[in-house]
Amino acid sequence: MAYPDKKALLHWARNYPELWNAGDKQAWIDNWRSVAPGDFRMLDPVGTPEKLGFKQCCEDSWDLFQSRVRFRIQPGTLFVCGNEVAWCLENHFEGPEGAQLQYSLETYCFGADGSVVIRTYYRVPTHTNENLGDIFQDYLPDNQYGL
Repeated sequence: MAYPDKKALLHWARNYPELWNAGDKQAWIDNWRSVAPGDFRMLDPVGTPEKLGFKQCCEDSWDLFQSRVRFRIQPGTLFVCGNEVAWCLENHFEGPEGAQLQYSLETYCFGADGSVVIRTYYRVPTHTNENLGDIFQDYLPDNQYGL
């Protein structure tokens, strides 16, 4: 198997937030599997324990975050360089004071064997954070004070 080509990676990247925001889990999974049918590894965010496997890296994240967070790739920040993709993702959600926005930097390295390594960078909220702290109690239980 070869690396996904630029056309395939751009198609995946454009569909990523669209399918997430539409709430279409199966189409989002299929989109992922179109470029990464193999193993998944994820540091989300870098500096926390590595997650392994498609379920832990993608399906569990969907189940925990999708109902409350909407994505938008910040215009001008989508880069496809060979077998790697990077972007700045806008994470939109409702907070106690209305609409909130947090940024994450994300990189994806696709292997010729169908694997992918995901690395994300963002400020982890404390477990007492009014916006998303309850989610991070489940997602990163050992990071109660954030990062």
